[in-house]
Amino acid sequence: MPDFVTRFAPSPTGLLHLGHAASAFHVWEAARQAGGRMLLRIEDIDLGRCKPEYTDAIFEDLAWLGFEWEELVRIQSEHFGEYEKVVETLTAMGLTYRCFRTRSEIAEEQAQAGLAPGMPFTGQPLPPEEEAERLGAEAPFTWRLSLEKCRAWLGPRYDQLAFELLSPGGHTETVKARPDLHGDINLTRKDSPTAYHVAATHDDALQGITHVIRGEDLAEAAHIHVLLQALMDWPQPVYTHHPLVMGPDGKRLAKRFQSKSLASLRADGLSPDQVRRLAGV
Repeated sequence: MPDFVTRFAPSPTGLLHLGHAASAFHVWEAARQAGGRMLLRIEDIDLGRCKPEYTDAIFEDLAWLGFEWEELVRIQSEHFGEYEKVVETLTAMGLTYRCFRTRSEIAEEQAQAGLAPGMPFTGQPLPPEEEAERLGAEAPFTWRLSLEKCRAWLGPRYDQLAFELLSPGGHTETVKARPDLHGDINLTRKDSPTAYHVAATHDDALQGITHVIRGEDLAEAAHIHVLLQALMDWPQPVYTHHPLVMGPDGKRLAKRFQSKSLASLRADGLSPDQVRRLAGV
């Protein structure tokens, strides 16, 4: 399948662990079976947590596991201007607004409205005078995508949004996209000119990604990405969500749970084959 292009896109916010290895094995094996292309992308848009030494460690860990990738590696922090243009385009289409609310303010507003915690947030821009005052005071804000305006812009297409989901077992189904489940999404961060959804979908389109293979923890992101792809006239990849590696406590492995890193497993004398068996792939 010569038109099969996929990617592995870790964030260098810490050392890779067994869960990352499992994801990498899934991605590289799918590319191998399809006879397709394999790209590596570093998603380092979190300026507060991403560090160059973690990026170097990613290269070292993946090479130790025996993976190969095309030589050109896209480093997202080198392309903030491209993501800013996406936000500018959506703003010019009248689909965005500045959101000055903090998470606690949103939670308080939702509680006052009688909404359950964690419900999707939808909002409106501030009155012009108040917005100008906050901008003058250099108050931090994010650009949000208004679902209400997206629905009006796309018309009947909004309710027809869908994506192809390919199971790890090879079964394909068409899934109706539900961006409304997520509310008005952030297109930027208060500490970064882009949020994950913008950078990931932009780069998937730019790099010609035909198959996005990632963990079940990111399954809901496809509903948002399909909306952005429709708004920006970007091609839509096929999505696959593989099972996560669970720890002895039943929780998924993650850097925030201080799961044992691949570097420490290597230092303990484990081989790449042993790591693969531990990852259950």
